[in-house]
Amino acid sequence: MTIRKLACMALALVLALSMASVAVADETIKIGVIGPMTGAYAVYGLGVANGAQIAVDEVNALGGVQLELLVEDDQGDGEMGVNAYNTILDKGGKIMLSTVTSGSCIAVSDVAFEDRVFMLTPSGSADVITQGKDNMYRVCFKDSAQGSASAQYIVDHQLASKVGVIYNNAQDYSMGIYQSFMTKAQELGLNVVAQAAFSDDTNADFSVQIAQMKDAGAELVFLPIYYTPASQVLTQAKAVDYAPVFFGVDGMDGILSMAGFDTALAEGVMLLTPFSADAQDELTVSFVTKYEAQYGGVPNQFAADAYDGIYALYAAINAAGITVETSFEDACEKLIAAFPSVEITGLTGTMKWDATGEVEKTPTAVVIKDGVYVGADN
Repeated sequence: MTIRKLACMALALVLALSMASVAVADETIKIGVIGPMTGAYAVYGLGVANGAQIAVDEVNALGGVQLELLVEDDQGDGEMGVNAYNTILDKGGKIMLSTVTSGSCIAVSDVAFEDRVFMLTPSGSADVITQGKDNMYRVCFKDSAQGSASAQYIVDHQLASKVGVIYNNAQDYSMGIYQSFMTKAQELGLNVVAQAAFSDDTNADFSVQIAQMKDAGAELVFLPIYYTPASQVLTQAKAVDYAPVFFGVDGMDGILSMAGFDTALAEGVMLLTPFSADAQDELTVSFVTKYEAQYGGVPNQFAADAYDGIYALYAAINAAGITVETSFEDACEKLIAAFPSVEITGLTGTMKWDATGEVEKTPTAVVIKDGVYVGADN
């Protein structure tokens, strides 16, 4: 056999293997995950990517419809989010489990609405994300629901007679929750004695805001903010011997895994969240065990929301009869029609969706004790 014939046979083998790999890749329905995989909010994005991957592995093990994640980093930035979205479409993405943060989700969802790409955000909570967009659904509670539910919980459980609020007035997420909290607080007669704002440019020194809370006698301080500035608030409050009850929402989840943060400072902090890694039901125990084995840490709410998001998409994909041959435009219309009939019981509760894309499930509260989350009502 000549060298030329050998070379031709080798080339033919390479081409055959290449075509086989393409065929395997084309047998999966590709789901885009966009979020901050690096940067200040990476704990959110990585949690989503990891939680979603566990669910994908479980689904694929069942046989039938096979899923594949396409993960892109946006660092929580809207422009980077749109670039990541376009990259995912170029790679054959059909559906989006995206994006993780509200600001990026607003930017990406505007483009996806025009393109007719279905999006299910695990954690983008700004109210405006779903408004006027029939292709936009979410797993988490919207901001207004978080704010009003927090005020209701504080009143129902008589946590404090004087309440203060520290919020970020330059962030859609924080402002949305703050505004709905204040509206509900007024309705319920909750005594808000101090309100103090900060911006992304002034999120290192909270001495002025803490002094306002302390001087007003706030027994509970509501923090509708992300875990990074929240860690600064807790640290600086401790330094001036101010120890109210601190009450946060889902953006504070991740504070216990923050590098360099003394978790003792978070002792007694309360969060309104639908997920606790310490729950003892079979599904949670299984998920936490897998997460710890694969990723070496305790999953946060973002991981749980993403896990549930994959199962919701899986149910809707099957109900709609979507296959690898279905275009993303057709998949979008099919999922819009199918999603309101989907109901799943997941890590974050039993949930279903209305035609506006909003989820129905029950929020619960957890409290940090000895460095872990436990049910606040236990």
